[in-house]
Amino acid sequence: MSLPPTKPKNAARRSREYLTEPEVETLGKAAGKLGRHGHRDSTLILLGFRHGLRVGELIELRWDQVDLDGAALHVRRLKGGTPATHPLTGRELRALRKLRRDYPDGPYLFVSERGGPVTDSAVRKLIARAGEAAGLELPVHPHMLRHACGYYLANKGTDTRAIQAYLGHRSIQHTVRYTELAPGRFEGFWGD
Repeated sequence: MSLPPTKPKNAARRSREYLTEPEVETLGKAAGKLGRHGHRDSTLILLGFRHGLRVGELIELRWDQVDLDGAALHVRRLKGGTPATHPLTGRELRALRKLRRDYPDGPYLFVSERGGPVTDSAVRKLIARAGEAAGLELPVHPHMLRHACGYYLANKGTDTRAIQAYLGHRSIQHTVRYTELAPGRFEGFWGD
């Protein structure tokens, strides 16, 4: 009896599991040009990155979690994560207001052709296609947006406990990986 083939490890397919901020920007622009839902798709990428959302958290985002007047996003975390309220920037608010005008009906932010929430499969395909269209040199998947958020915040020097709360990690062990990746932690080791 033979065993089923094993899936290759991520390291065999990708040299890293996060995107840089410029790569996320390129990804969002590419998604915006892919089809008739370009603004929806680029807004999904923007929010996924800026708020470190998992694909399940993205597709379940509802308008009652968005406070456009108060510039806040109420984030409900999956996998036992801690919920939080995140501030929304002007860029995010503009994108969300346009999204609301484009899709005025329904409780979900990211709506499919049938009016329900987009599926996780659709998001995975969208991000993979956008990564190819953007010319990114590594295969892209939605969770890379969450990792990009953690990496960006760590690289900026954000306190590890603040990153933990922002990403909704119950254990600091999950957050430390981002500070381990931040090259800024080695700056100043050599004086020449």
